[in-house]
Amino acid sequence: MSKAVNPEAAKVTDKPAVNEPKKIDLNTPLIKDAIAKGKAVIAEGKSKVDAAMSILEALKAEKKEVIIAAFVQGATLTEKGAVTYFYNCRRKFKKLQKTI
Repeated sequence: MSKAVNPEAAKVTDKPAVNEPKKIDLNTPLIKDAIAKGKAVIAEGKSKVDAAMSILEALKAEKKEVIIAAFVQGATLTEKGAVTYFYNCRRKFKKLQKTI
């Protein structure tokens, strides 16, 4: 008694949903200025942390995704690196705000 396997039933038709990256408008004057500040810091020979901090200071009221996208452009970071820098710089920025 062998069961016949339907080859069509064995195929997986449900594909996992692919998350499309969110479209972030980096053309607003505030964001352009922050990116330019970050690039200027890098051009001065300072570290990426310094560039990221200057961008974070300029964009502190923006959403996380916007700041991360600005880090990628202005501090020459990768997407994953920008996320790490965001969390570390935000923590450092909050500590600096408490001491002022």
